[in-house]
Amino acid sequence: MNPFAKTLIVLGIVLVVIGLLWQLGGRFFPFGRLPGDIVVEKENVRFYFPIVSSIVLSVLLSLILYLVRLFR
Repeated sequence: MNPFAKTLIVLGIVLVVIGLLWQLGGRFFPFGRLPGDIVVEKENVRFYFPIVSSIVLSVLLSLILYLVRLFR
């Protein structure tokens, strides 16, 4: 099988697993509503910027990619 096709299939499976974990884990871990996330609410406007959630996600992805590269 073409290596690019294998990569797309694995990436799709990983995205589905992440989506399922996000749905189920949202009940127990308030990702996206962490302390430090910026929320500004006015009468007609709601501005939401998940800065701390973005940093946590970046650290987790960096760790996962580091481990993948280490064991490859």
